[in-house]
Amino acid sequence: MLSLQIVTKCKQVKISYNWLKQFIKIDWDAEKTGELLTDLGLEIEGIETFESIKGGLEGIVVGHVLECKQHPNADRLKVTKVDIGNNETVQIVCGAPNVAAGQKVPVATIGTTLYDEKGEAWKIKKGKIRGEESFGMICAEDELGLGKSHDGIMVLYEDLIPGTLLSEVFEIENDQIFEIGLTPNRADAMSHWGVARDLKAGLLRQEILLELITPSNSSFRVENRLNKIDVEVINNELAPRYCGLTISGLKISDSPQWLQNRLKAIGIAPINNVVDATNYVLHELGQPLHAFDSNKILGKKINVKTVAKGTKFTTLDGVERELHEDDLMICDAEKPMCIAGVFGGIDSGVSKTTTEIFLESAYFNPVSIRKTAKRHALNTDASFRFERGIDPNITEYALMRTALLIQVVAGGEITSDVTDIYPKKIEDHQVFINFESVTKLIGEEIPREIIKEILTSLEIKINNITETGLGMTIPAYRNDVTREADVIEEILRVYGYNNIKFTEKLNASISTTEVIEDYQVQNKTAAQLTALGFHEMMGNPLTSPKYIELTDYLKSEHNVEMLNPLSNDLSVMRQSMLFNSLEALAYNSNRKASNIKLFEFGKTYHNYPNGREEHKHLSMIVSGLKTEENWALKTQKSNFFYFKGIITTILNRLGIDSYSEKGAKNDVFSEALSFSKNGNILIEFGIIKKNITSSFGIDSESLYADFNWDNILKEITIENFKLKPIPKFPKVKRDLALLIDEAVSFDSLKETANNTEKTLLKKVTLFDVYTGDTLPKGKKSYALSFTIQDERKTLTDKQIDKIMKKLQQNFERDFGAVLR
Repeated sequence: MLSLQIVTKCKQVKISYNWLKQFIKIDWDAEKTGELLTDLGLEIEGIETFESIKGGLEGIVVGHVLECKQHPNADRLKVTKVDIGNNETVQIVCGAPNVAAGQKVPVATIGTTLYDEKGEAWKIKKGKIRGEESFGMICAEDELGLGKSHDGIMVLYEDLIPGTLLSEVFEIENDQIFEIGLTPNRADAMSHWGVARDLKAGLLRQEILLELITPSNSSFRVENRLNKIDVEVINNELAPRYCGLTISGLKISDSPQWLQNRLKAIGIAPINNVVDATNYVLHELGQPLHAFDSNKILGKKINVKTVAKGTKFTTLDGVERELHEDDLMICDAEKPMCIAGVFGGIDSGVSKTTTEIFLESAYFNPVSIRKTAKRHALNTDASFRFERGIDPNITEYALMRTALLIQVVAGGEITSDVTDIYPKKIEDHQVFINFESVTKLIGEEIPREIIKEILTSLEIKINNITETGLGMTIPAYRNDVTREADVIEEILRVYGYNNIKFTEKLNASISTTEVIEDYQVQNKTAAQLTALGFHEMMGNPLTSPKYIELTDYLKSEHNVEMLNPLSNDLSVMRQSMLFNSLEALAYNSNRKASNIKLFEFGKTYHNYPNGREEHKHLSMIVSGLKTEENWALKTQKSNFFYFKGIITTILNRLGIDSYSEKGAKNDVFSEALSFSKNGNILIEFGIIKKNITSSFGIDSESLYADFNWDNILKEITIENFKLKPIPKFPKVKRDLALLIDEAVSFDSLKETANNTEKTLLKKVTLFDVYTGDTLPKGKKSYALSFTIQDERKTLTDKQIDKIMKKLQQNFERDFGAVLR
């Protein structure tokens, strides 16, 4: 059974093991390293294998074309004889215009698997082409994944020996990629450097001391100062630190293969050498950077500021966006060029004609970036890091690192000093931990020396040590560690959760409270519904405002609106759980799950004139058959009375009785009832109107119930009960078939019967209803069954007849009933 659900996931970050080894020289296999990272809190959700050339050129060998003749039956084909080593010569039919005798070429032998541009595999087989047999294929570079050209076959160096594996000729990088499910607080681990820091601390606990190798900027130097770009940060609160420099004399081209491989391994598509360098450092150090074409910066000036509300700006994806007055923008002297920390503009980025750039490295206010990204529904690698908080102390270092890398891959020279605007330094956090608190929270005493070693390995500086605790400085990049409890969590994850011993003694206290706990009532109800074939769902409390238009009982002025909605379809809080249920029903129906029974516990949200309110609800929706099709059972559709029976059993299970029943006035139903008690509506349920279900693409009749859970909880009482034995004396059943007015309800008849005989009458049921042309106009026939029992003795026929006669008389008197 499928159902609409909200699933909260950690952000998945991809880490290349080869790249990680550039920071820390570890010789473990990937699985063992992954286990340690998981123990450190960086949960490895999977390990993928990456090959820079898909298939690893397996089965491809160097061939020597000995002979090349025209195909006798095709003008554009050649028949070749190719030496593929090991004294083996094969015939291959080739259609490339440049194939010739004497060439060294890549040959895919019989059984070799190649991959097309979509990554789909196909196998080389022995074949016959226009009557000539072919035992392999001479390959073009794009067919091997070694390039993009398909103009002809790939011609190799002449000194290669036939039969040599092509994988030995071309360097193929094989890598293993960790897929880390990163929790939102661990912004420090969103880079290879950050993961290496944690790995070093974890290895130290295993008495493996390895150096953390960081890229050197010692070769950084300014060649000249001929291309200075002035920078003014107008809003320092939104941009606490801003750095930049210019690089001139660049040649934009494809990145070298090693750089492309690094990016491809973690799922980043290479663009060009300059952009790839900024992406490389982003994933290496965790510092987002942006390169502007400096020839497009008007006035040779950068202004970091907000702009007027409603300003139009076209981003790199070609979408024109309307800016908010709080959006921080990177502008030149005349116009915006980039949404700071989120997305670049279409006209200011690096292109094939770029020869000089202004390279930006900054620390932006996390809250500002998050709001801007949400406003414009943008989620980029840069915004993801900025909005969680990056390290403000590496802004300049990352800028210089990127500049040096760009020089390596694109040439050029640095033509300005580094601009570093940092008026108010972001200070590290000061925290004091008490040793007793550490023991209390962890549940085990950890030696103080080990605590100090762990903290030091995490680059937490210990300022002072006392008998009771430690005073320390937390580096700014750990913006999630601000309290004593946070530091203790850091100690525990490095010490190892698995190293904490469990006591063999289990302590528990028995509660004697008589308070009704909501969760217990929910669990009891959920268990009952599950036993009846229902599935629990979880709907999104954010919903679309357009649903309000489907009914009159919900008012748009009562919507609780989101300030920064993820989308227009999720811009208000739900006033009713009906539409979540219909979305789930439609989702399942579209996947051929036609017999649906779903329930959900949740809340609705209302913005009333007197203030905002939340209300708890239980919703149920049913559609299709009562049971799945089965040869032994007759299939029946779920109907109103079946649904009502389920609802009454829930109330009975919760001990709620003596409620009143009347027609519901809710306009989402075509037929509906409501149950009330003490003036409070407990439940409204019925058949959903066709115009509402059809708007969700649902054709089948659908039944919906809305329990006002707050009112349900008010009516549940804790009552002492007594056990009594099963009566020894038999029950007696008698039936009456009554002709009554159509307006008379069964509840009225039942009430009269119970008032007539309060002691011996145990149960009244309606087992048949008949209306038809054979009855007088305005009349109907009810067949009632009465269960009578005396728990002290056996009833006589005389007693039973007396009771039935009295019942008949009262029915005649009160309702004008006639015995049929």
